[in-house]
This record gives sequence, C-alpha cells and structure tokens, in this order.
Amino acid sequence: MGGNVEFFISGSAKLSEQVQEWFYSAGIVIVEGYGLTETSAVAAVNVPGSPKFGTVGPALPGSEFRIAEDGEVLLRGPGVMRGYHKDPEQTAEVLEPDGWFHTGDIGELDDEGYLRITDRKKDLMKTSGGKYVAPQKVEGALAANIPYVSQAVAVGDGRKYISALLTLDPAAVESWAKRHGREGLSYAELTQLPEMRVSIDRLMARANRKLERWETVKKYRILDHEFSVERGGVTANMKLRRAAIDKDYADVIDSMYEIED
Repeated sequence: MGGNVEFFISGSAKLSEQVQEWFYSAGIVIVEGYGLTETSAVAAVNVPGSPKFGTVGPALPGSEFRIAEDGEVLLRGPGVMRGYHKDPEQTAEVLEPDGWFHTGDIGELDDEGYLRITDRKKDLMKTSGGKYVAPQKVEGALAANIPYVSQAVAVGDGRKYISALLTLDPAAVESWAKRHGREGLSYAELTQLPEMRVSIDRLMARANRKLERWETVKKYRILDHEFSVERGGVTANMKLRRAAIDKDYADVIDSMYEIED
C-alpha cells in the first residue's frame, strides 16, 4: 500500500462494521461513503478523523437526507440529477417536485445526521401481519452472533414469520468436530448432526435478542453445502442471489411453513 496512504474510502457495497474495526485496530482507517449515479456519484462520506463505523457518514455540504415513512432514504441537494434517462415519467417516479430524490435504499439517521444503510427497498420482506423486515438486518445479526455461520439468508416474504437458511463455515465446523469427538465425518454429515443443531439453537437465541420481535427467526434450516457461483446461489463477487435461492430451495423453505403456528 506504500507509505503515504492516510485512509481508504469504501463504496459500491456495504462494508462490514467488524471489518472496519479490525483494520482500524491495525492502524488502517477505512471510511465508508455512499452515492448513486443519479446523485452525481458521492452523496455522503465519513470524516477520516472521526469515522462512525457502520455508517456512510453525513450528507455532503449543501445536501440533506431524510427518511420516508416506509424507511426509504430521500436525498436533496445540488448533486441530484434533474432528469432520469431523459424520461419524464421515470423522473417523476423517483424525483419529487420539491427536489427530494428517492434512492431506493432503506436506512436510518442518527442524532448527528450520520446515515446507516440497512437494505434495498426492493429487498424488503412483508410478513402476512403487515410488518416490513429488512433481510440484511436479520442476516447481519445471525452472522455477528453465530460464529459458525458463513452465509445466512432470511426468508418469509408474505409469511407469518421470518425463517432462515444457514450455511456453516468449513473451518469452524472442523473445529467443532474436534471439540465434540466427531472427527472423520464429512462436512455434510457434521452440519446435520443433532448436536450441531443444539449449538446453533443456543446462538440463534442470542442473535434474536438483537432483533425486533417481528424480525426474529422462528425456524431455520442448516444446509449441507455452501451457496456457490456454480450452484447459482451467489454472484461472482459473492452477493446473494435471493430470487435464485428462493426458487432453488423452495421445498426447504416451504418445509418451515407447512404448519404456520
């Protein structure tokens, strides 16, 4: 990285707060920024001298954010483009007459105006009870509180409650096997052991305590393999392909709702 780098700026995708903290403890500052093509790229960025990990910082000078009733992040300022692909109808859909631009992202503003992006509006799930749930928030809680988890996918759009598909980290599973005298079994076999389920149950309860009541995971299934590009579950840069997962694992998902209690 050379000897003159003072800080890095991360954009394009959400940066893990834990990753930021790890690099910061090593003396490397990584701050997160936020923007869209329609906002002339950058719309917010953290101040390197006083970053708030997990946020994308405050709006740039002259711009402002507000949160709509449904949680969508709205932005107004000189960087917002006034035309959307030269299509008046599409422009009217995302740009209000008073200049507020609908970003399509779901987020929160703290007391100092720092923005935290929690999800994409199009990814929001709505339970049959009318509650909106951001899957990334649920998945983040699972990943942060269940160290065995390598991938988590929240499901439950249109259902009575939220469930999840989990895959487990091979190295963590191997370590678990040594501690529990289960060496010699394959990864697939280990993930399906009742004893493994007991370990995950305990940690799942901890993760659920970080979520609102309507966001908590009521049921889950541990897969005997990880999502991969070859299987179609993730993109080349490891982003979840939710629609593909919903389709390919429909039977597994439906099994968690056969009797909705």
